[in-house]
Amino acid sequence: MKKLILLLLIIFFGCSNINNYNIYIDSGKGDDKNSGNSKKNAWATLDNLSKIKFNPGTTINLKANSEFNGVIEINKSGTDGMPISLKAYGNGKKPIINGNGEKKYTILLNNVEHIIIDGVEITNKGKQRLEARTGLTILAENSGELNNIIIQNMVIRDVNGSLIKNDGGGSAILIKKFGEKIKSRINGLQILNNHIYRTERNAINFRASADRNKWYPNLNVVVKNNLIEKVPGDGIVVFGCDGAIIEHNTLRDFPDILPDSEAAAGIWPFSSDNTIIQFNEVSGHKAKWDAQGYDSDWNSVGTIIQNNYSHDNYGGFVLVCNAGSLYGQNINIGTINTIIRNNLSINDGIRPYPTSRRGVFSPTFHISGPVENTHIYNNTIIIPKKNSNVDNTLVRIDNWGGPWPVKTTFENNKFYFEGDMKNQLRERKNIEFIGNIFSKKLVDSELDYSNNSISKIENFNIKLIKNKFLDENNISPK
Repeated sequence: MKKLILLLLIIFFGCSNINNYNIYIDSGKGDDKNSGNSKKNAWATLDNLSKIKFNPGTTINLKANSEFNGVIEINKSGTDGMPISLKAYGNGKKPIINGNGEKKYTILLNNVEHIIIDGVEITNKGKQRLEARTGLTILAENSGELNNIIIQNMVIRDVNGSLIKNDGGGSAILIKKFGEKIKSRINGLQILNNHIYRTERNAINFRASADRNKWYPNLNVVVKNNLIEKVPGDGIVVFGCDGAIIEHNTLRDFPDILPDSEAAAGIWPFSSDNTIIQFNEVSGHKAKWDAQGYDSDWNSVGTIIQNNYSHDNYGGFVLVCNAGSLYGQNINIGTINTIIRNNLSINDGIRPYPTSRRGVFSPTFHISGPVENTHIYNNTIIIPKKNSNVDNTLVRIDNWGGPWPVKTTFENNKFYFEGDMKNQLRERKNIEFIGNIFSKKLVDSELDYSNNSISKIENFNIKLIKNKFLDENNISPK
């Protein structure tokens, strides 16, 4: 009897230790019959994780060079100072978790907070594409405010979601925030130093409600130092956030596999305020529509796009847009007060084939729909000579239903181009070109930017002030 009681006590306290502190899993030398509470007694698979309770302070340690099949679902929160963590231990390659399309995610954070995921590699490739398939899904649904989630030093790759946005697409990381019953958001989400590749359709993607009457945005979101490549759709999209910072990310080599119906771009906010996009590099976007490096989009206020590098994107350097059909409603107050400054664009707007929507179309700047007070200044734009079948538009102002853009200012920019370039301003509502430098004349029969003069048009509220024309043979684009 005494031996039986002693055995029960050992089992009880051993399990308690697992639940509260460290769990070790080693696919090479572990055994699921072990206690899992030390490196020597590691489990071999992820199977036992579904049988235990994660308490604050629990750390799941995956052995380097290990490879696992399955999913991890975290349904319990850590606390401030005692987060729940998933991380690697030992020397070698990152441990890999293959979701194999078993579920729509490989890792799920289900209405939890104070979580750290650090240094693991995940995939989620099923036999066929599936809408809304992800590597990592973070949910905040009728949860209230969730705090402090850190996703860092991961590799997320080979996720075969749908290529169709309206079907739900697919993402490396999906953050969903909804709260019909209880207002919900994440305060303090950091996505840092991750490598994302071959995830279809998107890389880092937020979802939320756009209703301004129920505005409860995510706060203190930072997306920093991530490398994103070989992703065909949207690179980084923040939705339902206030004050998000997206910086020092590199996005490149977007494969040209999206259907003709699909629009995508590199980095952009949607229904988010005060987003700062800075010190990023976006290149090689090849979506069939849009495909700009950067975008200030629908129902967003105070976006700042600054100190970025953009090059070789099919659709151009930057898009500022808003859909007019729902403009003025609670879900769309407009795209307002966008600042685009101190950026470098080289060889953007080079789509080599016509779009299905509008034929040949890839302006360097595209301003469309009910957008207001867009200030574009101190940027350097370098455009090598384009082939004859490529759009040679520098600035395109047009309409996406409803009101046209109002108060668009280009100031102190430097435009260096080798071939013939033109502007397509169409309805001119408070457009200003102030103090810009052009390497040569634009092909525009109505406006002479070098002489700051307007002809053949009346009552369009356009101003040309102190712009300069330089002989292209005497300039050095520095």
